[in-house]
Amino acid sequence: MGHERKTAFLNAISAFIDERRETKLKGLKEDAAVEAAAKYDYSTWLADAARRVSQIQAVTHVLKATHPDARGSSLYIRPQGLPTHSEIGSHLLGEHYDDDIVGNAAALDVYKFLKIEVEGRRLLDWLQADDSDLLAALHPDSEIAKQWASAFKGLLRSSDKPASHTLAKQLYWCVSGEPADDSGYHLLQPMFASSLAHTVHQEINEARFGERNKLARQAKRDKKSHDDTYRDYRDLVVRKLGGTKPQNISQLNSERGGVNYLLASLPPSWQHNRPRHLLFIDSTLPRFARFEEVPELLQALIALLKSNPSATLETRHKRKRIERALGESLAAFGATLHAQLQPGWSRDPDCRLPEYEKLWLDPERATLPPRVSHLEEDRAFSVAYEQKDWPDQVAHAFGNWLNAILRSHDLPVGDAEHAHWARQALIDAQWPATMQRRRVPSANPEAEVQHG
Repeated sequence: MGHERKTAFLNAISAFIDERRETKLKGLKEDAAVEAAAKYDYSTWLADAARRVSQIQAVTHVLKATHPDARGSSLYIRPQGLPTHSEIGSHLLGEHYDDDIVGNAAALDVYKFLKIEVEGRRLLDWLQADDSDLLAALHPDSEIAKQWASAFKGLLRSSDKPASHTLAKQLYWCVSGEPADDSGYHLLQPMFASSLAHTVHQEINEARFGERNKLARQAKRDKKSHDDTYRDYRDLVVRKLGGTKPQNISQLNSERGGVNYLLASLPPSWQHNRPRHLLFIDSTLPRFARFEEVPELLQALIALLKSNPSATLETRHKRKRIERALGESLAAFGATLHAQLQPGWSRDPDCRLPEYEKLWLDPERATLPPRVSHLEEDRAFSVAYEQKDWPDQVAHAFGNWLNAILRSHDLPVGDAEHAHWARQALIDAQWPATMQRRRVPSANPEAEVQHG
C-alpha cells in the first residue's frame, strides 16, 4: 500500500511539473527550450519551489485589500479557532474555507503545486500531517525531503510580531470609558476577511449565474410552480480591488477578477401595524402639508393671492385649478393612509387624533368586531361613522388649516374664505352623496374669495 501511495504522489507531482514545462517551452527556440527544460527536472524544480515558497504566505485576512501599498502584516487565523458569536464572521466558515495567498505573484505556481489533490486532500495537508509516503516521493534522501517539507509547510505561518502600517485602516477604541483619557484607548486595525469574502462571492455568483437558481428565476418570472428555492441579492455594489492587477492584492482576489461584492446597506422597509407617524399628534393636517405636491400647491396659491391679480377669467381658472388640486390631494392623502395601514390602527391608546379624523382615515374600523374591553367605545365609533357627520368636520378643519397658513403669509382671509375651502374639500374629496346634498350652494361662489 505504501508503494502505491508513493507512486500516486510521484505521478501527481510529475504531471504538474510536466504541464508547467510544456507551457513554458511553447514558442521557444531549440537552444532556449533546452536551457528552460533543465529547470523543470523533477528534483530541480522541487528544490527551486522549496526556496521560493518563502516569498508567499497563506492568509485569511489581507492587509493590501485596504491599500495596495500597505507594507504591514496579513494574518492567517483558522476560522474554527475563532470565538463564536451571533454576528456573521469568519468563524462561521469552520473547516470549509479557501486559503488566500499574498506575496510575490511570480511564486504563485508553488501554491498551485501545494494545492494538488491526492486521495481528496491537498499536498499541503499531507505535508502538515508529515505523511511518510509523500516525503518519500519528494526525494530519496529523507533529510532533503524533510527540509523541503518544512519549507513548504512554512506557507502557513503567522508573524510573531504583527506590524501595522500608516496606510492601514486604524481606529482608536475607548476602553476606559473616559474619552478625555488619552491612555484609555486601544488602537485597532480592521482587517479584510478574504476567506469569508471569497465564500460570500461564491454564494452570490451561484445565485446570480448558477443553473439551479436560473431555473427557479425563470419559473418566478413565468409565475409557474417550482420545487426549489429562489435566491436573489438585490442592489449589489461591486468594489474592484487592485485595478488592472488584482493579483497584486492576493490570489483569491485575482481569481475573482478583483470583484468584491458589497451588500446593500439600507434601512428596512418596515411593515408595521402601529402607525408611529400618526401617534402622539393632534391632527394629520400638518402631515398633509408635506404630502406629495401639496407644498408646491400651497406656494402657488400664496403667490397668486399675493400678486393681487385682476379679476379676469384667466385668474379665476388659475385659482380653481390650484384649489381643485388641493382637494384632490386631500382625497389622495386619505386613500394612501387607507392602503398603508391595517384597519383598526386608530384604536391604539397613543392615537390622539380627533374623532372625525379617526373616522376619515380609519373607516374600516367601523366594520371590525367590537373589543370586549372597549365595547362602548367601538360601538360609538361605528354609529358615528354611519351618521356621516365627520366629513363636514374634516372639511371644517381643512378650511381652518388653510386659512391659518394664508394668514401666516399676511393674507386677509376670514369666514368667507373658510367656507370656500371647506366646500372645495367636500366636492373634491368625494364625500358621501348625502353630504353633498346637505351642502347649501352659495348664491355667488365667485364672490366668496375676494383675492381675484
